Amino acid sequence: MKNVVLAVLLLVGITAMAQQKRERRPEAEKLSKEERIDLQVKKMTKDLDLNEKQAKEVRAIVTQQVEKREAKRAEMEAQKNQRRAEMKARMEEMKKEQAAVAAEMKKVLSAEQYAKWEKLRDERKDKLKEKVRERSQNRNLEEPSDDK
Repeated sequence: MKNVVLAVLLLVGITAMAQQKRERRPEAEKLSKEERIDLQVKKMTKDLDLNEKQAKEVRAIVTQQVEKREAKRAEMEAQKNQRRAEMKARMEEMKKEQAAVAAEMKKVLSAEQYAKWEKLRDERKDKLKEKVRERSQNRNLEEPSDDK
């Protein structure tokens, strides 16, 4: 019973923390690049008690860091969009191939055989989709290991 209560409390705590993170994030995204740089430099100036010269140098470093990060983010987004487009093209090609196979099967099989073939094909598709869904869920549940 104690374990159940502890697990529930842990789950509630994690959920609350995740919601707090989500709530803070949109505010940070609303800031412009310059505002984010200013905020970071001001915080570092206060925390580290920087003089004006140091603050200027830190500003240059932070600006460079932010620009590199934004360039990398844009590059990754472009790669992601390219992969999506490639996947969409492959899916379209597969659909065309499947339609061609179905047309050929329709020519060869009787109406009853073709209906049975379609039913079996649909059942295989459903099983495959279920396996993919299970793998995805299992992958999401697994924790990354540090054995590398």
